[in-house]
Amino acid sequence: MVALAVPGLSALKRLCSVALFVSQLYVFSGRGSLMTTEHSKQQFVSTKGVTSPSTSTPYTRATETTEIPSYVSKCPSNGLCSKLPPDCMTCKTNFSCVYGKPATFDCKIKPQIHCVDKRNNEVENFTINMTCQFCWQLEPADYVCTNSTSCMTVSCPRQRYNATCTVHDHIHCLGNRVFPKMLYCNWTGGYKWSTALALSITLGGFGADRFYLGQWREGLGKLFSFGGLGIWTLIDVLLIGVGYVGPADGSLYI
Repeated sequence: MVALAVPGLSALKRLCSVALFVSQLYVFSGRGSLMTTEHSKQQFVSTKGVTSPSTSTPYTRATETTEIPSYVSKCPSNGLCSKLPPDCMTCKTNFSCVYGKPATFDCKIKPQIHCVDKRNNEVENFTINMTCQFCWQLEPADYVCTNSTSCMTVSCPRQRYNATCTVHDHIHCLGNRVFPKMLYCNWTGGYKWSTALALSITLGGFGADRFYLGQWREGLGKLFSFGGLGIWTLIDVLLIGVGYVGPADGSLYI
């Protein structure tokens, strides 16, 4: 019985060894296939991100903008360079010029501008002659300013307002061509001095002059007091005649 049990036990051990070997072989073969699959996937992803030179789309350069600058519309073509508006050129500052005296400045036309010299030759660099002074030092006739309709023109002392002035295109000067400036209130609301004076002389006793100028309270006072028994009427004739009494909105006579 013992002799028969020993060979059976040895055969069982051999069978277990064979089963263990087969299972290990299966596990190793499965891992190897998994590693191979993952490696193949990585290669596929890496090759997918790289395109072949023969199949890649050619690089197209962005189209260049051909917008026309805004100053071109102000610059006539094929005219004298010295007659172009200041917006059409860039000039170097002449540090040796004397204020109020004529001076020569070296200038160059801006891109897309075409002009000629006195010999009808197209040039880019030229010189201009102008008075050595800043734009804000020009005469009032050389620039235009914004008007104010809120300040009082008839006041003591005379009021000023902040205006923005722009130099005319044909005027050359130094510095900024748009500048702020304090100006006297000089706007008008359409009231005529001659009409106000005529109403004050003829119908001033009824307050017609004050009603015309927009001064309703004073007009009603003159109306119900019969022109202050004539005294107020005479005073208003004098005040309107010298221009001391003006429109209620603070504007000037025309």
